[in-house]
Amino acid sequence: MASTTFLIALFVVIAMVAIPAMATDHWVGDDQGWKLDFNYTAWAATKEFHVGDKLIFKYKKDAHNVYKADQAAFKSCTPSNDITPLTSGNDVIPLTTTGKKWYICGVGKHCEKGMKVAINVLPELGSPSPSPSSPNGPTPSTASWIAPNSKFVALIAAAFAMFVVIMT
Repeated sequence: MASTTFLIALFVVIAMVAIPAMATDHWVGDDQGWKLDFNYTAWAATKEFHVGDKLIFKYKKDAHNVYKADQAAFKSCTPSNDITPLTSGNDVIPLTTTGKKWYICGVGKHCEKGMKVAINVLPELGSPSPSPSSPNGPTPSTASWIAPNSKFVALIAAAFAMFVVIMT
């Protein structure tokens, strides 16, 4: 019985560690969605975006679209001709790299009326901070092995703990 209690406690601890490390789906505009007359700057300021998260643009199909933009296109509200807009009304954009990201609506004057959002994507939760690179390239002391994904390790540990609890 004591071992079962220990394993349940271990599972709870692992779950508490793994849950914050899970990716987040960010519904742009929350329950308002991607629409006119909404302050996306204020919305984005209340969020923290990480590699592995997803942006979900929900809107009425054919009423809006989503263009990935660069900073200049964002400021001028001019979508690039070489980028195809997303138009499904339920567009999912995985955040795969760190840094600033810009998105605009290319329909009419929607962007000029505020249908644009800029975000800053941070490293994946639980990932080690990047170390400064050496000007001469990696050295034996800075070279590293490929670390396993912390979410994957937590998931495997939790699954193993559940299996052991079930089997005892």
